[in-house]
Amino acid sequence: MKGLKKAITLFSLTILLVSVGFSQATLKLGYIDSNEILSLMPETDSLQNELKNYANNLDSQMKVMAQEYQQKANDYQQNVNTMSDLIRQTKEKELVDLQNRIQAFQQSADQDLSAKQAELFNPLIERVKNAISEVALENNYTYIFDVGTGSLVFYENGDNILPLVKKKLGIK
Repeated sequence: MKGLKKAITLFSLTILLVSVGFSQATLKLGYIDSNEILSLMPETDSLQNELKNYANNLDSQMKVMAQEYQQKANDYQQNVNTMSDLIRQTKEKELVDLQNRIQAFQQSADQDLSAKQAELFNPLIERVKNAISEVALENNYTYIFDVGTGSLVFYENGDNILPLVKKKLGIK
């Protein structure tokens, strides 16, 4: 009985080692820096300029609101001693309301800017992902790691597929 258990254990261990060895032999790893490939794409500059213009527009609107607040705050401070209680309370409420509007606008602007960035860059990112997938399939890669995201600890023995993806995207 013990001999049979040893034989089964030895057979199972042999099968396990052979299957692990076989799976490692067919494993092909590659890596790419997605940030680098995106920076090399010709569309990136124009998309970044468009996003910058959008951000500048939001910023200029924010500055107008801040100037309005500053003017009203200065006017309030200069005339607070001569105001009746009703006018003073009204002016204070105006300042608080304007400050709340500015904060709401800032939050909304941040969200709008993020949405605009996604709207502009998602199609480009999708093209890069598709090119990476095509290169991986054409060259029999098992895994492609993106070192641009910082989630990979070791990639020395992998192949950098950046040149293949650049070729696929027509980037020189």
